[in-house]
Amino acid sequence: MKKIGIVETVLRDAHQSLIATRMSIDEMVPIMQEMDKIGYYSAEVWGGATFDSCIRFLDEDPWERLRIIRKNMPNTKLQMLFRGQNMLGYRHYADDVLEYFVQKTVANGMDIIRIFDALNDIRNLHCAISAAKKEGAHAQVAMSFTLGDVFTDEYFVNYAKQCENEGADSICIKDMAALLTPMRAASLTKALKENISIPVNLHTHYTSGLASMCLLKAIENGCDIVDTAMSPLAHGTSHTPTESMVAALQGTEYDTGLDLVKLTEIRSYFMGLRKKYIDSGLLDPKMLVTDANALIYQVPGGMLSNLLSQLKQAGKEDKFEEVLKEVPKVRADAGNIPLVTPSSQIVGTQAVFNVINGERYKSVTKEFKDVVAGRYGKTPTPIDPEFQKSILKGEEAITCRPADLIEPELETLRNECAEWIEQEEDVLTYAMFPKIAPKFFEKRRNKKYGIDSNSLKESGVHTM
Repeated sequence: MKKIGIVETVLRDAHQSLIATRMSIDEMVPIMQEMDKIGYYSAEVWGGATFDSCIRFLDEDPWERLRIIRKNMPNTKLQMLFRGQNMLGYRHYADDVLEYFVQKTVANGMDIIRIFDALNDIRNLHCAISAAKKEGAHAQVAMSFTLGDVFTDEYFVNYAKQCENEGADSICIKDMAALLTPMRAASLTKALKENISIPVNLHTHYTSGLASMCLLKAIENGCDIVDTAMSPLAHGTSHTPTESMVAALQGTEYDTGLDLVKLTEIRSYFMGLRKKYIDSGLLDPKMLVTDANALIYQVPGGMLSNLLSQLKQAGKEDKFEEVLKEVPKVRADAGNIPLVTPSSQIVGTQAVFNVINGERYKSVTKEFKDVVAGRYGKTPTPIDPEFQKSILKGEEAITCRPADLIEPELETLRNECAEWIEQEEDVLTYAMFPKIAPKFFEKRRNKKYGIDSNSLKESGVHTM
């Protein structure tokens, strides 16, 4: 009998997908000790956009959040999402910053680090895998799943083998745009299990309505672990409901071993939160609707709304269909890169520019130019040399690992934020978000000394 592991995403990806990562630590604490008794394979609780959301919107220290979760869930493995050399920010960082981040993350209680690269460039994962292993954490590598002629089962098997050789402890199929179909989930999982010896985890979203079927077919073909979310924050752009998957596998050779009655108690708590989010307008019912357009346009749901928003601002809403047709062309020009943060935003914005300007690549964003120049890493297929020349206009392309060009920067960052440091981890918060971190640090300091920032502003005292 093979026990299937359940990764519970309700404390991270579920609320990131449905309510823009706005669940606060105060909303999590009351249910954590009950969740700790369930016996999940792991609970995904940190990383992704949680770090940004904590300091930008919730006035929470993300490191303190991690420590509180660790204290309240001592028996459950904690898991996070980590963007390779980008960590939790939006640029590549020097190796010394990455190594220090991983060291502090594990020291504060993290067990499993799920590491991915938007371009599936193994070189961008090397430092993160090695840092996780050095600190004794489980290094899971997530392959960014996408569609296209090049992205065959063989492509992903070869990538998975590279990851295993690099030291990955498990492999995750990361289907961020809900592009997997049940039969493809079956064939890909089977191919992976035949070629690698480490566990396989499937992460897929419910957007297109196929997630539960994909998980089941993957499990039948050897998948070891699946990502789910407690039902009040499942479906739509989130995940398959945890309770439904547990019930589907109960009494079979794939039984999860989890207790449905205990899960019902957890469900009741999150139903209360769901009502609160809907009443406040934070949870838009549209986010819970199945949208099979993801399979037609092969564009993540969040990217669709961004494109529409950009066109509305330019008064060119009528060009939406044209932009959707332009996206795959731009993606092909850029070496068939998967559409995941940050590549989805880069390709989408360039497609909008191409359509609005009435001429392809009349104006080119800095980020698109950087992709073409190799500054994000090696693209899945080579970029046409003539196209590359036309975009770079004399600028040199790079072929090395992008982080090799970044000098050690930890000490520089430490000096830049010296006035704010109250704990060693603060330099890492600053490194991720140098523009918003000082505002957060100032609020934290004012709170500590009982100072109201608004009162200071009213009295004419300068605050950031």
